[in-house]
Amino acid sequence: MPRRLPLRETISMALTTLQANRLRSLLTMLGIVIGNASVITLVGVGRGAQNLAEGQLSTLGANVLFVVPGRNDTRRQGIDSPKTLVLEDAKAIGEQVPSVRQVAPQITLSEVVQSGSLSATATVSGVTPEFLPVRSFEMAQGRFINANDISGSRMVTVIGPDLRDKLLPTGDAIGRQLRIRDQTFEVIGVLQAKGAVFGSNQDEAAYLPLGTMVSRLSGRDPTYGVNLSFISVEAINAKNTGAAAFQITNLLRQRHRILAEDDFAVRSQKDALAIVGKITGGLTLMLAAIGAVSLLVGGIGIMNIMLVSVSERTEEIGLRKALGARPSDLMLQFLVESLVLASLGGVIGSALGLGTIAMVAAFTPLPAAIEASTVLTTVLLSGSIGLFFGVVPARRAASLDPIVALRSL
Repeated sequence: MPRRLPLRETISMALTTLQANRLRSLLTMLGIVIGNASVITLVGVGRGAQNLAEGQLSTLGANVLFVVPGRNDTRRQGIDSPKTLVLEDAKAIGEQVPSVRQVAPQITLSEVVQSGSLSATATVSGVTPEFLPVRSFEMAQGRFINANDISGSRMVTVIGPDLRDKLLPTGDAIGRQLRIRDQTFEVIGVLQAKGAVFGSNQDEAAYLPLGTMVSRLSGRDPTYGVNLSFISVEAINAKNTGAAAFQITNLLRQRHRILAEDDFAVRSQKDALAIVGKITGGLTLMLAAIGAVSLLVGGIGIMNIMLVSVSERTEEIGLRKALGARPSDLMLQFLVESLVLASLGGVIGSALGLGTIAMVAAFTPLPAAIEASTVLTTVLLSGSIGLFFGVVPARRAASLDPIVALRSL
């Protein structure tokens, strides 16, 4: 009865065979290397996008709610239909919702801001003094808009640091003048850097008193008053955001005389994080699937090369069978060769992927990152692909008739 070869000897023979054909082995691994590096890199980039979005959203504040306008064709009682969000809504929220601490109404437009020969397209917002604490902004220079600026509709502005660098790159910005729609505004303050959120750079913005914004830029609706872009609401604490959202919703439904669908929406940081998580999670999954296709192609490449190897090693297989090698010994050797090629390719590909992620994190704003468990899973997946696609060549080698094989000698 033929003696079973020890596993150590089988592995040694497989490694010797691969080493004897180094160039072929390297080319065979190339598909797995590229596939593994693609999976690691794409998943890391997807995770970095999620980290970036979550970092931007964290600047909004855990107890801040945003009331945003919706459709204005909702059915209401009565003949006239008010605009979806007006200044009186913000005043009502501040006065009638007990779980709310402060309310900051806001009107936002995109305008060209000029300083001498320099100009930039920036977000211009009309705000109230409550904007600063509600949105957790801090001053770098000067002061923020106060109640006197609002009541007097003063021609003053507070700008972000990026807008200052573009329009007032030299000297002290305080007391300098900017022009918006051929109207002159005095700079009274510069905010500290805040970063971008929802794709909008908060540091490249100009903030005007709400009254000035209405009288000089946005105008007033003759029927419904001041239309707002949105309302920022600070709840008493993070635990009260749910109650505050419920109370605000009920209040605005009564004020707008809603009969069917709401013409506004109340959003929290948690809602935004959930939406972003779904989007970036789906994106990461899609990117991982694209990388997995590369792994699949690499596995097919291993199977093809191993099938060619079986044809080229017909004499060797015939001699080994004639000398007593079992079919299981031959099958195990070819499986080990496939496993080594796939696993080694997985390790090399993972190293390249991690290096790419480190470069992305170092040289771009995207905080690309990946968990060690994901890397380990990818390497194990590579080995599994090698085993799976190595079965067909291994079975062909094991089932080869030794008499037919020896005829080719």
